[in-house]
Amino acid sequence: MANEALTLGERPVGDDPFGLFANWLADAETSEPNDPNAVALATVDGAGLPDVRMVLLKDFDAAGFVFYTNFESAKGRQLLASRKAAMCFHWKSLRRQVRLRGPVEVVSEAEADAYFASRPLGSRIGAWASAQSRSLDSRAVLEARVAELGDQYGGGAVPRPPHWSGFRLVPQQIEFWHDGAFRLHDRALFTRDGNAGAWRIERLYP
Repeated sequence: MANEALTLGERPVGDDPFGLFANWLADAETSEPNDPNAVALATVDGAGLPDVRMVLLKDFDAAGFVFYTNFESAKGRQLLASRKAAMCFHWKSLRRQVRLRGPVEVVSEAEADAYFASRPLGSRIGAWASAQSRSLDSRAVLEARVAELGDQYGGGAVPRPPHWSGFRLVPQQIEFWHDGAFRLHDRALFTRDGNAGAWRIERLYP
């Protein structure tokens, strides 16, 4: 099917999935009550058991979709081991979703440093205070650690922890889904071979 003939909710799809995603995200930013950049991130553990949680998309372009985390967390360990992931954005107010699958790569040190420096002071201190995903005896223990680090870094110059950085999901598939009456939804799937091949596009049955 020619790309020009493929529409989602009466809007043309085009041949650039990143441009289409940018348009849909911009729509979500005007309609979603909270965190339009929230995305479900799926990984697998060493036994192949799936795991999923919400993260915040912090950047995207033709190179991929970027989020940041503690590399010693469950998702950090799983991503470093498998180097693959999937994402699902769901914008309920717009009745749309976008699904992505592909390999992941670690962002550059410069990217991680720049983003970490842009975070609020409390978030930078929290990155040091939280042994993410590990057992915590009580909330008081965490609060005491935050207070201790607040005294240490109260001036605002907080270095990026060596275990904190970002991942970039480089999609090999991007699916756009738009709600339709009687569950006759519109679905458009972009697929490419490798990380830089030409995109193929097809309409899917609901």
